[in-house]
Amino acid sequence: MAKLSNDELLDAFKELTLIELSEFVKAFEETFDVTAAAPVAAAAPAAAGGGAAAEAEEEKDEFDVILESVGDKKIQVIKEVRALTSLGLKEAKDLVDGAPKPVLEAANKETAEKAKAALEGAGATVTLK
Repeated sequence: MAKLSNDELLDAFKELTLIELSEFVKAFEETFDVTAAAPVAAAAPAAAGGGAAAEAEEEKDEFDVILESVGDKKIQVIKEVRALTSLGLKEAKDLVDGAPKPVLEAANKETAEKAKAALEGAGATVTLK
């Protein structure tokens, strides 16, 4: 197998959707037994005294945005899903039709909150996990 340069790898990743990239990161972490988390986050619980409550709060830095139901404005929800995930029309429609389904996985809190607000603004019911 030919070795890819960093630029070639970045170009390949640019063509992936967020969901595909998230799945790749999970597979990479499992294959190489590593974590993509920032090292600062691992040091924070130790500085906080190592309490179980502090550790539980630190662990929840990634959220899944789950589309529970579409509501009355299906087309608007499909448009929002496309904007959030860069999926094609068919893939976004399939995701919306298959609700409940995750729209974004392992998103940071700010991104998850924005996605939830956008989807709810389009008439969908959304939960964060």
